[in-house]
Amino acid sequence: MRHGLLPGLLCLCLAFIATRALTRWLVPLWPGAAASPAPARGAQIVAATLVVLLPVGLLAFAVTHSRGYVVEAPLQYRELLDYMARTVLELRVKLPPDMAAHLPDGADAIQRTIASYLAAKAGALAMAGRAWLGGLLYAYVGLLIGALAAVRTVAPRSGPLALALAKRLRVFAEAFRQIVAAQIWIAAFNTTLTAIFLLFLMPLWGERLPYTPALITLTFVAGLVPIVGNLLCNSVITIVALSVSPQAAAACLAFLVLIHKAEYVINARVVGQRTQIGVWELLTVMFVAEAVFGPAGLVAAPLFYAYLKKELAAAALV
Repeated sequence: MRHGLLPGLLCLCLAFIATRALTRWLVPLWPGAAASPAPARGAQIVAATLVVLLPVGLLAFAVTHSRGYVVEAPLQYRELLDYMARTVLELRVKLPPDMAAHLPDGADAIQRTIASYLAAKAGALAMAGRAWLGGLLYAYVGLLIGALAAVRTVAPRSGPLALALAKRLRVFAEAFRQIVAAQIWIAAFNTTLTAIFLLFLMPLWGERLPYTPALITLTFVAGLVPIVGNLLCNSVITIVALSVSPQAAAACLAFLVLIHKAEYVINARVVGQRTQIGVWELLTVMFVAEAVFGPAGLVAAPLFYAYLKKELAAAALV
């Protein structure tokens, strides 16, 4: 976490589990699987290849189909500025005069404000870009390592260190599998609450958000990333609600902050039930890890503590 290697570790675990799962699914379908156990090796290689190449294929697909967006980017930027200008002008009319005086008065003023902000934050944005690029690189390297580890050939006789490491890797993989299953449940729960709010509660108040189906889908996909994904969804939904009215933005922000704070307890309870960890234990670890390591610590805390608890239980220390 100190050196930004957490994405690589998580992708390593994900690739390892996905390769093993794909292998189990492919072996019965392999030609001649009933006659000989040899096809298992071929199924392993195919599974590892799929796990490694699928992200590259998705990236290539995204790049080839985004050419139109790149070509039309200047026009889209102009339309976005005009849309923001209309929204700001509406806010200037609705807000008190002393607050409205601090808002830009048109698209040109907004463009100058954005340019000034980007110039002031150029160094920070460059560092953030390098951090994201490094995180993606570590994630893909972790994907490669996990897939290769899943298809490795095990020596018939191993030393005590290799046996101890293999045992601990199995325990860590089990903890990771439990955390992932819990996070899928949490993402589905958050998506259900958000769908109820956007599809039923907001229309009852006379407000409807555009792109509601896309926002609900984003809530589930981003919700698979603990806490951080929830923050991303909150920001996007609040910005979209702001284009409708300040009241809608305030209502969305209040509701989403409530969900975000409740997710600490929900996350701890669901993960605790699957890993036999007390809610108070997991909440304590999550808060401490966030204070020490930031968002990365918050994401990693359930996984590391679940593994630690399993090791301590196996040693009959707890």
